[in-house]
Amino acid sequence: MKKGFLIACSVFISAGLFAQSAKPKVLYSAANKTVKVYVTEKGTDKRLAPAGSLTFSDNPQPPETEFSVFVDPTQQFQTMLGIGGALTDAVAETFYKLPKDKQKELLAAYYDKKTGIGFSLARTNIQSCDFSSSSYSYIKEGDAALKTFDISHDKKYRIPFIKEATAAAGGKLTLFVSPWSPPAFMKDNNDVLHGGKLKPEFAQSWANFYVKFINEYQKAGVPIWGLSVQNEPMATQTWESCKFTAEEERDFVKNYLGPTLAKGGMAAKKLIVWDHNRDLLYQRASTILEDPAAAKYIWGIGFHWYETWTGAGQNFESTRLTHEAFPDKNLIFTEGCVEKFDFNRLNDWALGERYGLSMINDFNAGTVGWTDWNILLDEKGGPNHVGNFCFAPVHADTRNGSLIYTNSYYYMGHFSKFIQPGAKRIASVASRDKLLTTAYMNPDGKIAVVVMNRTDEKIEYSLWIKGKAAKTTSEPHSIATLVVE
Repeated sequence: MKKGFLIACSVFISAGLFAQSAKPKVLYSAANKTVKVYVTEKGTDKRLAPAGSLTFSDNPQPPETEFSVFVDPTQQFQTMLGIGGALTDAVAETFYKLPKDKQKELLAAYYDKKTGIGFSLARTNIQSCDFSSSSYSYIKEGDAALKTFDISHDKKYRIPFIKEATAAAGGKLTLFVSPWSPPAFMKDNNDVLHGGKLKPEFAQSWANFYVKFINEYQKAGVPIWGLSVQNEPMATQTWESCKFTAEEERDFVKNYLGPTLAKGGMAAKKLIVWDHNRDLLYQRASTILEDPAAAKYIWGIGFHWYETWTGAGQNFESTRLTHEAFPDKNLIFTEGCVEKFDFNRLNDWALGERYGLSMINDFNAGTVGWTDWNILLDEKGGPNHVGNFCFAPVHADTRNGSLIYTNSYYYMGHFSKFIQPGAKRIASVASRDKLLTTAYMNPDGKIAVVVMNRTDEKIEYSLWIKGKAAKTTSEPHSIATLVVE
């Protein structure tokens, strides 16, 4: 009797757990659907260009010899937070050097949901970073009580620009903030540059600094959605930097920053740890998130793509494993750009393909948001106070007031223009690795399928959804978004 009762309870509990974890079934049919195609192709003038429509026909079993991109809307994964780029001092200063008509053009190009690419996510710096014209602080040296805290520096260019970008985005822009370094006196090297560590006696003062910054920005009319603990906490840079081991970051969040945000009425702000490269992503996440007292404050883990300079390649498996191990935390790409600016490379097709490769793999690994580095830089790849000049998707030639759009802008647009915040990633896989793909179902029910071809081959393939297929072609070195509606 007792044994039978235990077995029955076990079955009941197991069934209940299974029911809770099962995904809700989504019914979908491609019958009577059309596919609008938009393409960007190397060697042509096609940039996010309409490329006609496709229709579906019956194809219950695709031949193994044919290329196919299989999409299954019934298998749904993470929700899209947004796609965007950083709004640094360098961006704002360059923007205000442009003629008014070019300023208007740039804002529409990035933030208009119809005529532009619909950016919805942004990042900005707390105090100075390398992409500032000089180093600066919001407080006077030695002011641990933060009595001299003043963001007047940012009110000249950066805050007005962020407000203009927000207005161009329709009045809402999801903005998170990141510090590059505490003030010099708070660090063991007494320098905002060249790494160094936060002195333990200033941990509470530095935690208070984040709250003060967020409050002052919000008083100035700039809402803050979230924040990261430290930009690139494992790097000793020639510019603003500060090092934290995983244990040090964990303990700072647990003992200082998390409680201070909560006490300051900012428990709802999304706190992001790591904010550095994919290579150490899993180690960092496991060390911090396995401590419940720290993990309870953390919304997600941020990462960059600069691990390639170490020879690690773009370590997408690290991203995927971190998501699988900690599915209750969010992954967000917080920074990436192509380094070592060269004006003669502005038309290099590899710039955009770097973005496409990363975005497809990051989204397929569970990433919820993707943030480029500077959205705009000048003809030198700056301004930058340490000569760390980089590429941006758009460059302003301040010598003549013109804008130069690299293909990175268009590659990003194939995602941001067609995949809306709130969209659900759905299953999408190519039958051959010559094509890369990811797909989302938008809140309005439209499906956006991105297909990228990095090869020198012209590839004919079929978009296959639940027994229906639409034939099309992927040109060499191209990216396409197929919108099913």
